[in-house]
Amino acid sequence: MVRKTIGLALAAMAVSGVWGSSAVADDAQIARGKYLVTVISCGDCHTNGALIGKPEMEHYLGGSDIGFQIPGLGFFYGPNLTPDAETGLGNWSSEQIVTAITKGIRPDGRELAPIMPWHSFRNLTPADASSMAAYLKSLPPVQHKVPGPFGPSEKPTAPYMTVMMPVP
Repeated sequence: MVRKTIGLALAAMAVSGVWGSSAVADDAQIARGKYLVTVISCGDCHTNGALIGKPEMEHYLGGSDIGFQIPGLGFFYGPNLTPDAETGLGNWSSEQIVTAITKGIRPDGRELAPIMPWHSFRNLTPADASSMAAYLKSLPPVQHKVPGPFGPSEKPTAPYMTVMMPVP
């Protein structure tokens, strides 16, 4: 009897559109995340070629082979933000992505490079940060391992730009 009742309840939910309404909310959240990722210009650092005016849009947010040198700290390359499990954020939870965006901390505890403007992004609302994570998780995976990071005494294997900033 319980199985029949559950089956009828599930059928009623499907007919009434309950599942459809949550899909609309998910679509709206992903659309909001796409909007934020676009206006914040995440693709500038995380899409190969974007830093030289030739973004490889077929690999959007798949990481950059052109990095930044921060004197005294090293060489950093915008990582792959797609859900590729080997080279991107595929093994990160939404909460871990939000923590990286808003607190500058990776799941392994490492702090993100200072070029990542998480200090500004910490002011995102929790809903906006979650929307960005939902959007990143919705992207098609791009398998692309970026170079580095390299310490200040290491020789980078890919092109880079030098960022001149005071180091605390």
